[in-house]
Amino acid sequence: MDTLRQADVAPQKLFLEGSWQEGTGTPLEATSPIDGTVLTTLSGASAADVDRAVASARQAFDDGRWSRLAPAARKKVLHKIADRIEAEALKLAVLGVRDNGTELNMALKAEPGSAAGTFRYYAEALDKVAGEVAPTPPDILGLVHRAPVGVVAAIVPWNFPLMIGAWKLAPALAMGNSVVLKPAETASLSLLRLAEICAECGLPDGVLNVVTGSGAETGSALSMHMDVDVLTFTGSGATGRRLLEASARSNLKRCYLELGGKSPNIVFADTPDLAHAAKVSAMGIFRNSGQVCVAGSRLLVEASVHDAFVDLLQSEAEALRVGDPLNLSTQIGAVNSEAQLSRNLSFMETAREEGGVVLTGGKRILHETGGSYMAPTIVTDVAREATLFQQEVFGPVLSVTSFESEQEAVSLANATDYGLAAGVWTSNLSRAHRMIAAIRAGVVHVNTYGGPDNTVPLGGVGQSGNGHDKSLHALDKYVDLKTAWIQL
Repeated sequence: MDTLRQADVAPQKLFLEGSWQEGTGTPLEATSPIDGTVLTTLSGASAADVDRAVASARQAFDDGRWSRLAPAARKKVLHKIADRIEAEALKLAVLGVRDNGTELNMALKAEPGSAAGTFRYYAEALDKVAGEVAPTPPDILGLVHRAPVGVVAAIVPWNFPLMIGAWKLAPALAMGNSVVLKPAETASLSLLRLAEICAECGLPDGVLNVVTGSGAETGSALSMHMDVDVLTFTGSGATGRRLLEASARSNLKRCYLELGGKSPNIVFADTPDLAHAAKVSAMGIFRNSGQVCVAGSRLLVEASVHDAFVDLLQSEAEALRVGDPLNLSTQIGAVNSEAQLSRNLSFMETAREEGGVVLTGGKRILHETGGSYMAPTIVTDVAREATLFQQEVFGPVLSVTSFESEQEAVSLANATDYGLAAGVWTSNLSRAHRMIAAIRAGVVHVNTYGGPDNTVPLGGVGQSGNGHDKSLHALDKYVDLKTAWIQL
């Protein structure tokens, strides 16, 4: 562990056409949120570099080196990638933790563990997806083919780069597409290593290209590119809007956007075990310093158990060990960057001004480390019109609001522009089903929070975006339907 913690990270280049190449754009520094030190530098991809990456992907797609490979051959390569990720799990996890600050125990499972499982899932799925024979008149043969779309651009966030990168890469590759991947500025290292692993495992040159750099330079060039067929993105709503605008101003490429949420976690008085619900709910917002798209960041508690439940939750929050994410006893790691930490803290000022009560946390901690750390934070008395109720913090900050009835709980749950996830705690099965039906969200957890695997889709409604990652439904983003109408 100490060897991996202290290992030098060489200056990083772009991965184009199966080799490392210098970018001609603005380079970036990779700064560790653990202690504020600079890990390495990232090559910046200019518009010209993005052109090279897309041209490489297009050539690889058009000549069929991957797109026309037999499904069994593609499956073999994806399984090899999964095997290699598993073999390098600790190395990949530590590299990612040094880059983005996620606590190691969680990173091992959520990053290489999840990524390997995702590649394996789509390796097994790719030859199970077939076309259709339409119910046509006897003298007509109607066929529906599923064809790969071509060149996919994938823009990945910094909170779980390897996991979310795999959610996009694996199904796109499984369907025979070529991919240009852009990692986040503050979490690129594990995805650059993944590109190398893919090449070592037999993915043909040019099928996967990785361009690092800023959103303004590299991301903009990729989103405006006239030869990208599909763009898939996970990140902020503001960036998602810019990507849609870029699509409209370029070639009308399809855009699939997962834009985060302000997910309600609803606790009814008949919750079977309040102490257990408090423990799970605490991790549902505070793990990875709250930097989780589906985090249960709005706690809605039935008034009759409000005080008791909040007391339990406060005890859980204050008992969490925040610190060096490479220490195995740490439960909550670092905030990804100084900029994100400053943004988190600005919400505290606004919350107080709008009548919220900071029950615990609300401040920066562990200044002496040089890193970016924030105490798990609970803010009570948050009104539905408050900023903290309406806007995503993407930090370890929980707002608490009480309700009197099931109808009010539904109203509060649906009172934001988002619709990614939700949680419901109750012992009433009928109520659970009513809440699942009434809450506008892509995922509704009942008597748990977090944990859905690759067998089910992840996607949102409203301003949480469109399209789905995970499950067989994710494959729909990366295929075109082509009809053959044949006169017999």
